Amino acid sequence: MIAWKRAALLGLASWLIPFVISFFLFPLKKSNAPLFETLMTLIVLLTAGALFQRYFRGRMVSVREAVLAGLLWLGVNLVMDYPMFAYGRMKMQAWAYYSEIGLGYLIYPAFGFWASWLARP
Repeated sequence: MIAWKRAALLGLASWLIPFVISFFLFPLKKSNAPLFETLMTLIVLLTAGALFQRYFRGRMVSVREAVLAGLLWLGVNLVMDYPMFAYGRMKMQAWAYYSEIGLGYLIYPAFGFWASWLARP
């Protein structure tokens, strides 16, 4: 069974960690946008790995639970992110947000699925 409180708190971390790091890397977006995007993808992947390790610490790894936690984290990221990009200084259209940023958060359930699949006994 999913530990909802733990998953929700780690979901907030799954948004906050890449968000904070992106502030330091943002100058790259103008000078080298592909490098910025690659680094942000790597940061989300590393964050996913660290948070799944933390989530399952001392617990049995379950594919179903990992996918549910990853889907929750996807939802948290979209809820926290989208208003800033839809109404903030960035002001992006929905299709632009989802194609440039939002779809990248599918890393969380995908990583959860494959990592937990590998961890099965």
